[in-house]
Amino acid sequence: MINIDEANKKGKEAMDAMTKNYSEVAKGFQAIATEASEYSKKSFQDLSSYVEALAGVKSIETAFELQTNFLKSSYESFVAEATKMSEMYADLAKTVYKPYEAPIAKATGVSTPKAA
Repeated sequence: MINIDEANKKGKEAMDAMTKNYSEVAKGFQAIATEASEYSKKSFQDLSSYVEALAGVKSIETAFELQTNFLKSSYESFVAEATKMSEMYADLAKTVYKPYEAPIAKATGVSTPKAA
């Protein structure tokens, strides 16, 4: 026989867990969007400064040096940002997967790894 009180309790626990996870996932996406927006803003400011400086150069050598420095710093900034964003997406994936760890481990008989 089905125990209705127990079923209601399990249903409420599942709904609470789902709501909590949804909130964490939404925060993760918000953090990623904020980071992307800040990076875009900084990149635009850097480009504007570069164009401004380039407009004021008096020699080819200075223009070449300015361009080389800009390209180098832009590349380094991009690599750092790409690394940071990939870590944020990996953390988000872990957050999304977290509620499923225990049921999958139980179903497959594989123990879940302990968090460090």
